[in-house]
Amino acid sequence: MGILFFLLISCSKNEKPIIAFYYWKTIFKLSETEKEVLKDNNVSKLYIRYFDIGLNANTTEPIPVSPIHFQENINEFEIVPVIFIQNKVMLKSNLDVDDLAEKTIHLVNEINSENKIKSNEIQIDCDWSLASKDNYLKFIEQFKKLSHRKLSATIRLHQVKYFKKTKIPNVDSGVLMFYNMGTISNDSLNSIYDKKIAGKYLKSLNKYPLHLDFALPVYSWAIHIRNQKVIGLRSKLNVNELKKDNNFQQINTVFFKVNKPNYKNGIFYEEGDVLKIEAISAENLKEMAEELSENVAQAPNEIIFYDLDEFNLRNYEKNIFEQVVSCF
Repeated sequence: MGILFFLLISCSKNEKPIIAFYYWKTIFKLSETEKEVLKDNNVSKLYIRYFDIGLNANTTEPIPVSPIHFQENINEFEIVPVIFIQNKVMLKSNLDVDDLAEKTIHLVNEINSENKIKSNEIQIDCDWSLASKDNYLKFIEQFKKLSHRKLSATIRLHQVKYFKKTKIPNVDSGVLMFYNMGTISNDSLNSIYDKKIAGKYLKSLNKYPLHLDFALPVYSWAIHIRNQKVIGLRSKLNVNELKKDNNFQQINTVFFKVNKPNYKNGIFYEEGDVLKIEAISAENLKEMAEELSENVAQAPNEIIFYDLDEFNLRNYEKNIFEQVVSCF
């Protein structure tokens, strides 16, 4: 009886990860649906994309791209600014890493000051490669030294499996982006999530030295195909949207054919074009959570869903996020 009581107490101490969301629009304004989801799931933490860093087309110098504008007060949330850095910036051979770190922190502080936001953590999002790792790792070191805040970084599956080559950034924690695993193509595979591809990397998770939280996808997109060639990715499209549009004919569960030339969401579609819908179901999310739970050395503190958008949220039942975190 005493042993059973001890086990029950031990189990009760295993707290579930908190639910958080990425916000990836250039204007921060929550819809009623988005507010309701945040309230229903007791969400207190948002990871908000503040700006991208790209290269100026003329000077090839790093520049901020599309900084966020806040249209409402967000004092009730803990805010983590996220900076997405294009890998081509880190590939620049004469990159002034110290200057870039200083300017990046300055802009984060400026946005915070203008909007009366206090952030205790900053996240750097960059899919660095072997060729860019030296600049990237130096940037992280300098950024951490100057920011005086907790620093986290996004981590991809290949960076987990081959960490001895790709190295580990000197951050306080990482967030494994558990999506965008496959190749965007005109076949029937889902490039957002593929169980077989994930399986090739999962066994490496328990050897990764950095503590990881997990980011899971709650978005869909359409791959625009013309003459059997991919010509672009189209957001804000899913099976339900296309079923309602007479310009598109469903061929099977994921493919739609364009019946006649038309514009949709500002994009022109020629007759004969094909759209391949890639989406993540509730079953996919639970499967992903179970796979991660079985392979991690240390339980995550947070599950961050990408991304907070009414278009995405209405595709899931109300308690899906609680169901997902309960797998850990």
